[in-house]
Amino acid sequence: MTVKTPNETGPEPTAAAGLQPFLHDSCITLHAPSFTASRPDGQLSLGADGFYHGERRALARLEISTDRVPVAPVSGSLEGANRALFRTVLRGVAETTADPAVVLERRRTTAPGRQTESLRVLNSGRIPALIRLTVAAGTDLATMEQVKSGIAVAPVAATVEVATGAALVWTRDTVTVRLAGSPAPTGIEASGQLHYDIALAPGEDWKAELVCTAEDSEGEPFPAPAAGSTPWRTPQLRSADRRFDDWLHQSHADLERLLLADPDQPADVFLAAGAPWFATLFGRDSLWAARMLLPLGTSLAASTLRVLARRQGTATDPRTQEQPGKILHEVRRAGLRLPEHDLDLPPVYYGTVDATPLWITLLHDAWRWGLDPAEVEALLPHAESALAWMSEHGDADGDGFLEYIDSTGRGLANQGWKDSGDSIRFRDGRLADPPIALCEVQAYAYEAARGGAALLRAFGRPGADRWEEWAERLKSRFRSAFWVEDARGPYPAVALDRGKHPADAVTSAFGHLLGTGLLDHEESVLLAKRLAGPDLDSGFGLRTLSSDSRGFNPLGYHIGSVWPHDTAIAVHGLSRAGFPETAASLAAGLVRASGAFDARLPELFAGYGTDAGRQPVPYPASCRPQAWAAASAVLVLQSLLGLSADVPNGTLTVAPQVPEDYRPLHVTGLAVAGAPLELTIAADGTAQVQAPAGLTVHGTA
Repeated sequence: MTVKTPNETGPEPTAAAGLQPFLHDSCITLHAPSFTASRPDGQLSLGADGFYHGERRALARLEISTDRVPVAPVSGSLEGANRALFRTVLRGVAETTADPAVVLERRRTTAPGRQTESLRVLNSGRIPALIRLTVAAGTDLATMEQVKSGIAVAPVAATVEVATGAALVWTRDTVTVRLAGSPAPTGIEASGQLHYDIALAPGEDWKAELVCTAEDSEGEPFPAPAAGSTPWRTPQLRSADRRFDDWLHQSHADLERLLLADPDQPADVFLAAGAPWFATLFGRDSLWAARMLLPLGTSLAASTLRVLARRQGTATDPRTQEQPGKILHEVRRAGLRLPEHDLDLPPVYYGTVDATPLWITLLHDAWRWGLDPAEVEALLPHAESALAWMSEHGDADGDGFLEYIDSTGRGLANQGWKDSGDSIRFRDGRLADPPIALCEVQAYAYEAARGGAALLRAFGRPGADRWEEWAERLKSRFRSAFWVEDARGPYPAVALDRGKHPADAVTSAFGHLLGTGLLDHEESVLLAKRLAGPDLDSGFGLRTLSSDSRGFNPLGYHIGSVWPHDTAIAVHGLSRAGFPETAASLAAGLVRASGAFDARLPELFAGYGTDAGRQPVPYPASCRPQAWAAASAVLVLQSLLGLSADVPNGTLTVAPQVPEDYRPLHVTGLAVAGAPLELTIAADGTAQVQAPAGLTVHGTA
């Protein structure tokens, strides 16, 4: 083996400076807090490509080539969540016919702090093959915010590990990255190249392993949980539409690998929001994802609630937006700075208006699904603080609605789930001025007040009457202040602006109101019809903004795109409110889209409809996987089964409205009150339920 001195320092910059890299054609394997993003052929070469650990890019380049041999990538696909397989034909090598003879297989496995590339070259030809394989590696050890901003970071020079001469090492700040080859390469260069000279007789193969490890001496804000600690049952679905089955299977695999642990209590885990941009704790995302997974068990909900309760606001801090009782928005080790967007978020940031009511509702719903009463009771002081935040801080001006405003000028201008700066607007395209009261947040607050009251009464704590009265006043005020009208009839505005004027854009937020109790039946009928209209229903899911609206952009982050979790919430709301046909139609759109995305639905995709093409169009910078997009598969299944639990009162409701296209359907791995739940829906729509003893089942035919 030879060792050469460096003649270059790493990969050349390939991303356009100042532009967020696109991800729509990336293959992402993950095992949080690490993940790998590559080209479809497996190469790490440009844009956001890289092996990441925590919030740093440990490896920015890992390209495999052959000396004077043209290569032809022929396949690349996921094998679960953290594994992928890529195949490349080495053209002209050992070929005696038109058939390819020599193939390079590249099998990737991503684990916490570790990426393994298992290489295999197979000669299926009739003559010997001589090949020089070159691995070109390098890194910039860029932070996530630098990658997301398209900022060019100087490459880090590698050193050759003297002890073995078979590894490259890069170090900057507190991070050390090591790339080792086994067997030892024929030659290694500090420029970042490893060479293998391979001689293969007919029928022979050659194998090697490249292992990249990343270590940060400061540790990670949230480590990987202990092996085998998945806090839910494994769902198994067999339906007449394999796309539905595949979506649930891939989603489950992704969710397992998005789990992170609380360093203060490692047994408590939660779901990171998504890769690559949001692989950390997000209050809203983690709460919604845990709520969607309640039919698989209550353990994730309980631990997510505890993780956020430990970080619940206790003081008033304008810089971080912390307030007593408030649930945080996100946690990053170094914060997030995006100068091009005037964004500078502190490491622990509380700029969200909806995480606090969602926390209360998750606690209530987990209790209904059978969470141990002792675990519920231990969290009730946090629930009381969260309820108090809604009236004392969330409603800053005392008008009875929850609203938000970024007082720092460097935080999020919008602090609901549609948190881009241009998302909340009037029908004519004008942006709403803060403080802003979102329609869906009032629905969350209503549910939280009602659910909080139920918890307080059940556990003998004071205040239940007060919060029920508060909820009823909110309901009355909402009807007076939010409803507007256009040529198609009445509907709720997306928000109230600074002057309490209704921002009258037509949006997907309607789906978040249904089934919460905020609306009466006549109002729900109006919104169900709106959601079924072609301006909102793209055929692949709900558009965030009506295509009839001024400013609609099918590639706008929150002004025309489709978010799977948003549609799934609407599906569930429609099911709860008594509109199963509309729910089933929207659910079918998501199943249709999942097939086009290889069963891994992204964070969002473009709002082009089925009338514009047979396949959904990717949103180029979307995370994939994303926790609440993956968890949506479970919520859609729950909605079609008409499944709800009230364990404290000893009942389980199963009111299936499974479309004919999915029947027969059989699902196992569900759970209620900690015990297994199994359902079968026959081809004629009749249901068989195997439920835990002690629960009375309602609703089945």
